[in-house]
Amino acid sequence: MARHTHEREQYTRPVRRILVGTLVVLFLAIFLFWRIDGPRAERIRAQIVDQVVPSMDWALLPVTRLSGMVDNFHSYARIHEQNRQLRRELQQMKAWKEAALQLEQENAKLLDLNKVRLDPKLTFITGVVLADSGSPFRKSVLLNIGARDGIQDGWAATDGLGLVGRISGVGRTSSRVVLLTDSNSRVPVAIQPSGQRAIVAGDNSPAPPLDFLESHDRVRPGDRIVTSGDGGVLPAGLLVGTAVEGADDRLRVRLAADYERLEFLRVLRSAPAEGIAATGGLVAPAREKQTVALPSDASDIVALPPEAADG
Repeated sequence: MARHTHEREQYTRPVRRILVGTLVVLFLAIFLFWRIDGPRAERIRAQIVDQVVPSMDWALLPVTRLSGMVDNFHSYARIHEQNRQLRRELQQMKAWKEAALQLEQENAKLLDLNKVRLDPKLTFITGVVLADSGSPFRKSVLLNIGARDGIQDGWAATDGLGLVGRISGVGRTSSRVVLLTDSNSRVPVAIQPSGQRAIVAGDNSPAPPLDFLESHDRVRPGDRIVTSGDGGVLPAGLLVGTAVEGADDRLRVRLAADYERLEFLRVLRSAPAEGIAATGGLVAPAREKQTVALPSDASDIVALPPEAADG
């Protein structure tokens, strides 16, 4: 066995040397020929290229496909950026649409009423959302504005499209906003155009249900839902969303605020309602004492109470 192997190596080793030497000489000759600068050599090189390059399409195919994939990726990136820009413009258009609807409704009311006194215009302060501290059991965000900016508990927070939540917890430089979807959130609302009153009760779902409805039959999917102002915590007229019918056959609220892109929030400054201490002065002004002269010869003028004077 070893003898046959030795004999085979004696035959194959010279053959390998001859082949390697031939290849080296051939490559060296091609290199030198490719370095010759002459018209005849250039024509020969051009003919060789014309014969060899077309047959190399199979080798260039992966490169062509890779180049096409890179171009498609750049096109996809441009489309994605355009899509983001269109989303931002659509969000702005929704804000303008809501403002136009509110102005239209206010104008219609003012046309029906004469010399109506409107509520003072709400001012606001804008804050940046620092972090989303939500969890499966609590939905809230943190803002970079706090007591130094005059923030108070209970003030409403919006994103320009609709109500997001209310302030619950104020620090010196930050504050917490409890979202409408939180299980501890309860907001009194009014449903338009029926005027029904209800409570938006958060249940940690994207569409909180409507509780304590007076009449379910008068509410239709698509009705606008705004804050009613009951309780004096939140101002009235803030858009909350629209009524929808959930999978559990309960009336729920499709929130107008974009909870997936909470970057900036407006905190509305709302002054508490003025308390009424004495109702008598509100119902009727206090009467002054009246004096009447007696028909007798009495020289004194007696002051009678208002009840006696009316009699």
